[in-house]
Amino acid sequence: MPIKIPDNLPAQATLEDEGVLLITEQAAVRQDVRPLEIALLNLMPEKIKTETQIARLLGVTPLQIELTLISTSSYAPKNTSAEHMLAFYRPWNEVRDRRFDGLIITGAPVETLPYREVAYWQELTDIFDWTQSNVQETFNICWAGQAALQHFHNVPKYNLTEKLFGVFPHRFTDVQDSLLRGFNDEIAVPVSRHAEVRREDLPQDAGLSVLVESEEAGLCLIRDERHRQVYMFNHLEYDTNTLANEYDRATAAGVETAVPAYYYPDDDPSQAPVNRWRANANVLFGNWINEIYRSTSFELSGVPAGPETS
Repeated sequence: MPIKIPDNLPAQATLEDEGVLLITEQAAVRQDVRPLEIALLNLMPEKIKTETQIARLLGVTPLQIELTLISTSSYAPKNTSAEHMLAFYRPWNEVRDRRFDGLIITGAPVETLPYREVAYWQELTDIFDWTQSNVQETFNICWAGQAALQHFHNVPKYNLTEKLFGVFPHRFTDVQDSLLRGFNDEIAVPVSRHAEVRREDLPQDAGLSVLVESEEAGLCLIRDERHRQVYMFNHLEYDTNTLANEYDRATAAGVETAVPAYYYPDDDPSQAPVNRWRANANVLFGNWINEIYRSTSFELSGVPAGPETS
């Protein structure tokens, strides 16, 4: 079934051109099913691109999904127009009384800052706590994954001396986990970050399961069953040219940047990159949505209370 996005969202034209099934409000109410309520807390500066990337992945699942776009209440983005934010986003303090089947929290370009120096850190920790009573499952991406892991388990992050940048091979460490159903033995995953969390800092007996990691890029995907969180430190949602755009912006600005590893054919930036992760992204998000569908209640009133944060 298709995804229902806000009317006139800029992502609509792109998704329709790609053949992603969308549904109108009128058509949605005629279907005798409850759509899954998925919220997106978008912390990325290029919000329209991120909206499109996430909606594309949710749109390939076989369930009707209603997407709600959320912004922080304590911080106004500088790279997106106020008109776009007013038209399509709801501040978190306006939706905090609602319940959602799923919440996706994106990364943010603040990963080298200490957590407490991030302008909206207090609000984000309140949102993490709110997920324990109002959200069935939460999917945290990149910096949001690091931040959530720190909040729930006090796991530190470490700034890297050089940006970890490329499409690195990853392998599975827990092939029995249902999130990994349908994957090949090794997958390519886009990585673009200036910080990392380390396996040796993960607390024992805390309900954390490392699912995917890389010899070169480190931890990639962790499940936190007790808190109903997924921590994804990399970017399967990226478009084919996202890393190329990052590389081009950096070089144009005179910033010394290594060519993204395993990305361009023959490591030659003059050649067009080849997408080797699109199917992996579809499988992962499809598995996550299917898990929510199997565990959520029909009336969205049965979100189980999570444990207190550590």
